[in-house]
Amino acid sequence: MASAAEQLAANFNFQNLGKAKELRQRLLFTLVALVVARLGVYIPMPGINPEALAQQVGQAGGLLDMFDTLAGGAASRMGVFALGIMPYISASIIIQLMTTVFPKLEELKKEGEAGRKILNQYTRYFTVALAAIQAYGIAIGLEHWGGTGGVVLQTGWAFRIGAMITLTGGTVLLMWIGEQITSRGVGNGISLIIFAGIVARFPTSIKQMLEQVRTGAASPMLLLFFAVLAVLLVLGIVYFERAQRRLFVTYPKRQVGNKVYGGESSHLPLKLNVSGVIPPIFASSILLLPTTVANFNAQNLPDWLQTVVTFVSRGQPAYMIIYALLIIFFAFFYTSIVFNPEETAENLKKYGGVFPGIRPGKKSAQFIDYTLTRITVLGAMYLTVICLIPELMYYEYTLSFVLGGTSILIVVSVTMDTVAQIQSHLVAQQYEGLLKKSKLRGARR
Repeated sequence: MASAAEQLAANFNFQNLGKAKELRQRLLFTLVALVVARLGVYIPMPGINPEALAQQVGQAGGLLDMFDTLAGGAASRMGVFALGIMPYISASIIIQLMTTVFPKLEELKKEGEAGRKILNQYTRYFTVALAAIQAYGIAIGLEHWGGTGGVVLQTGWAFRIGAMITLTGGTVLLMWIGEQITSRGVGNGISLIIFAGIVARFPTSIKQMLEQVRTGAASPMLLLFFAVLAVLLVLGIVYFERAQRRLFVTYPKRQVGNKVYGGESSHLPLKLNVSGVIPPIFASSILLLPTTVANFNAQNLPDWLQTVVTFVSRGQPAYMIIYALLIIFFAFFYTSIVFNPEETAENLKKYGGVFPGIRPGKKSAQFIDYTLTRITVLGAMYLTVICLIPELMYYEYTLSFVLGGTSILIVVSVTMDTVAQIQSHLVAQQYEGLLKKSKLRGARR
């Protein structure tokens, strides 16, 4: 079965794109919205000394580097979008967790579109609360980093309140831009904002790699090896992200009056990687947190804690082992949140769908859970390999390499999703053209 990208490449021509007026408008809207989202990265937060901040950021590393990557460089510049879209993602995950704990939220989830709107509103409120808390923490951290005359021009409550308003407002604006892209543009808006931030750092990273080759810090063959590795990783991600296990489902025949309904067969697709990019992001955040805290307060750390931080720092064997275990754990944990085998089995039973040789209801749920667990093992192993290979290569050869495992996953996944949506718009436009032609011929007759 051809993928959306292969179908798009086979059927794409500028004539079809010229006829798809709505698609052109959506693409233009998406492009303008992403440009606006990128502009906020370069607008500095009030009360900050940019030169002192750049010097401190270069020494911090750790968790700040990861969030700076996802925010497209806004964190290192401390722009108005420094928090990025991460508070919204965190709020969405927390709301999903709460739906499994609180029955009222679970009922809202089952109410369809009306319940989804209410849950989205709860997510927005929770995003504002998380962004405000994180903004206050950043303000305190900046004051601790360098008080009056250092990173912060003038410490105090005026700076803290201003930072909270600025950073929270930036996150809310990004959230609104993402929702507008989803409804009026092409692709998932939140994912595209993260995608644009990662891609925007490619030229700088490529320039750094070429500079290392020019100065002799790295050999041209090593650079070629990294380029081939990046291509292989992308191909592997495309293959595994498209992989799915299809469970055969049959619908029995039933007679209503003189008509016979049903008797059809279908399949229930289970993706190999249900959890997406969430496991690597969570695993990286947890592992890099001790290093980040240590870098903020390196002079006051006791010797034993400094030893522990060094032991779990990036590039160390302990870091790699814990990182792999955390990815596997979060792959299973998040899959159990986003996919409910009992609910799926109940829906199949409601519409008369059965798995051959398996009773509807509890037995079907157990069969789905057993199959999902087996493929999640492969999905977790795939995520672990994709994320560990760039880490191993980077710290083995000390070459500035922008494509970390999480970044590659996000870029490739978002690209595949956006291409699929563009293909669906082109197909819809072709069907509309056929319908119009058929109506005209019917009118002539």
